[in-house]
Amino acid sequence: MGRILLPGSLLLAGLFTITGTATAQANQGNSSGTVPANIDPWERRDLREDRKEIRADTKDIRSDRRDIRGDAKDRRGDVREYREDKREGASQTELRADRREIKTDTHDIRGDRRDLRVDRRDRRGDVRDFHQDRRRARRN
Repeated sequence: MGRILLPGSLLLAGLFTITGTATAQANQGNSSGTVPANIDPWERRDLREDRKEIRADTKDIRSDRRDIRGDAKDRRGDVREYREDKREGASQTELRADRREIKTDTHDIRGDRRDLRVDRRDRRGDVRDFHQDRRRARRN
């Protein structure tokens, strides 16, 4: 029969190669990246800290998005109530107070969205810097 006999060291080398590539492929889906093992320990520590900061920023951005969505939903409910009150003939002072509240809510939501855009832009820059630092560390 056609059996191929390999020495033990070659067999082990092939095994490690297969598992190594599988691990690398599993880590590829990570947007904030992985820290290479074959670089200076101080640079590894810095890259890990950068990655932690990026992940924390991501969590903050998600939380802010949820908050903004909730505020916008509440504002839409206030507008609906205002229109119903207006249709039913509520007093001008009540309607004026409701309009003022809706205006301030709108202003706050717009400000929050602007802040969110800035946070996202900063996070994108941090991710870009992280990947640049990682490439530079691999080259050195």
